[in-house]
Formats: sequence, C-alpha cells, structure tokens
Amino acid sequence: MLDRYARQALFSGIGSKGQAAIMEKTVAIVGCGALGCTSANLLVRSGVKRLRIIDRDYIEESNLQRQLLFDEEDITKNLPKAVAAQRKLQKINSHVVIDATVADLNPSNIETLLEDVHLIIDGVDNFETRFLINDYSVKQGIPWIYGACVGSRGVTMNVVPQRTPCLRCVLENLPPVGTTETCDTEGIIAPIANLIASLQIAEALKILTNNLDALNTGLLTVDLWQNKMTRMDVKGLSGNTDCITCKRRTYEFLSRDKTSLSTILCGRGSVQILHPNGAKLDLANLAERLKRVGGVTHNSFLLRLKLEKYELAVFPDGRSIISGTNDPVVAKGLYAKYIGM
Repeated sequence: MLDRYARQALFSGIGSKGQAAIMEKTVAIVGCGALGCTSANLLVRSGVKRLRIIDRDYIEESNLQRQLLFDEEDITKNLPKAVAAQRKLQKINSHVVIDATVADLNPSNIETLLEDVHLIIDGVDNFETRFLINDYSVKQGIPWIYGACVGSRGVTMNVVPQRTPCLRCVLENLPPVGTTETCDTEGIIAPIANLIASLQIAEALKILTNNLDALNTGLLTVDLWQNKMTRMDVKGLSGNTDCITCKRRTYEFLSRDKTSLSTILCGRGSVQILHPNGAKLDLANLAERLKRVGGVTHNSFLLRLKLEKYELAVFPDGRSIISGTNDPVVAKGLYAKYIGM
C-alpha cells in the first residue's frame, strides 16, 4: 500500500516514518462545506487511518460552485453533506475508514463525536462552534486548525495546546451579531477556499508527523484578489495570563447551558432548530403525515417539506433546518406546527 503514498513519503519533511505515523492517525473535520470538502479530500489522499466528518447540513445547488465533493446527483438524492462526502471519498481511498456523522456539534455531543481523535480541522461557518472546539481542544490537549474564508479573503491559525496561543487569546469574545461577513452577503470565490484548506492540511501533515518546529505560529491572512498575504505573529499572546480558556481554564462554551435551540445559519435565510430533549423520528411516518400540507420527499437521512414560503429539512434526531426566514421565533413556530415540540 505504501506505493500509493510513495511521492508523499519521498518528501524529506515526511519520509517513510512520517507516512507510517499519518497512517495511524484519526482526524475529525467539523463542517463539510468549501473548506471541509477540500480538507477531507486531501486527508484521505494522504492516507490517514480514519477520517470523521461531522456536518449538520444538506446539499443545495449554490454549494456546487465551491464544495468540490458534491454534484447535481447528490441534490437529487437529498443527501446530507457528510454522507455524500463519505461516498465520494470512499471511492478515492477504500483503505481509509470514513465516518459520516450528520449532526450539529454542540456541548452535549462534542465529547462523543471527537473522542479519540488526534487532530481537529475547522470547516465551520460560525464562531460559537469554533469557541466550542477551542474549549475542547485546550481541555483535552488535542490540536486544532482554525480556518475561515469569505469573498477573496481567508485566514488560518494553528492551535496546539501548551505550545501556541488558543483562539480566545486572539479573539476574546464572540463577534457581535451582524458584524461578521458571510458568503451569502459578500459572496466567495472557490480558489480562496481551496487555498485556505490546502494551508490547513499542510499544517495538519506537520502535526500528524510531529514536525512541530515547522508549524506556522502566526495568524495567516490571504486576499487572492488583492494579491496580499500577511502574517500576524501571535506567539507573544501565549504569555497572556488573562486568557479565559488556556490560562484560567474556564471552558464556558463546553457548558450545556450554552447550547442554543435555534441558530441562524451564516446569513443564508435559514434557522436551525434543535429538539429540546432530542428525538428519534421515523421519517417515513412523518412524511405520510406531512404530505397533506405540502410537497414531501424523504430518505433515511433527511425529510424535506416544501411550503409556499418556507422549506423544512428534518433529520432523524429531530433537528430541523428551516429555510425562508432568519427569525428564530418564526422558525420555532413552524417547527412546533409541523414537527411538534
């Protein structure tokens, strides 16, 4: 099997020992959008032992411009992103164990979903989840790689507990609601997502092969349209004794009372609703009940109900993504009306 990775093992920074180390590692990718798709593709081709893909969403037509693991057939089949990604990646490398988890990462499930991983790759679209990952990373001593992009700009930073500053050293609090740009308000070009993901996985290979001295220790920002690349040195921030996470060891985003039952999704006119007590839905029975009120399609992963103004995507765990509104009150009302609380 090493012939498959021969060119990678020939690289002096990795070598045969490094390749053997990669093949013993488990990596989790949280979020399988533009960053997550490229990261997953590169990791599977690099030969990791196991890849765990965690994503809460399903595929829409607007995703196809930049999310390279998906195609039109995935939309026709109503596939969640994690499942579609798993199917594509398993064809690329059948030797890698690929876990597809269709779920929203939150304080109640993070310890289960990220159990036994050696590295976490950020592909999410919100800072609340990033702060949650940061809490878990610092508490458990598991490195993670922050990444984000919008428009033609992207940013990435390594967080290696006990070695680098954490995200809260750099960004103390969540940005105020409505102040951060999103792909749906500013747009995005695919090359910036591919570049940032590639930078993330280059750093991931260093971590997986224990080449920590080669790590980027700064906050790297790239603007492809303006041809700019800047690096902010954050190493000095590791001496910040006031960091709530890595110095005071207070993990506020891991506490269960931080779990929100409703989340506005990245400016896309959708709200995610969690069932307050969790649920185990029979989607076939639910489809039979809902076909009288709107157009219904379903499979074992997902049910979609199309109404005049709104669309509800419902998952077996009771979670729903309601499109057509940014108002959590409206979304909760629709959930209660058609799914039940």
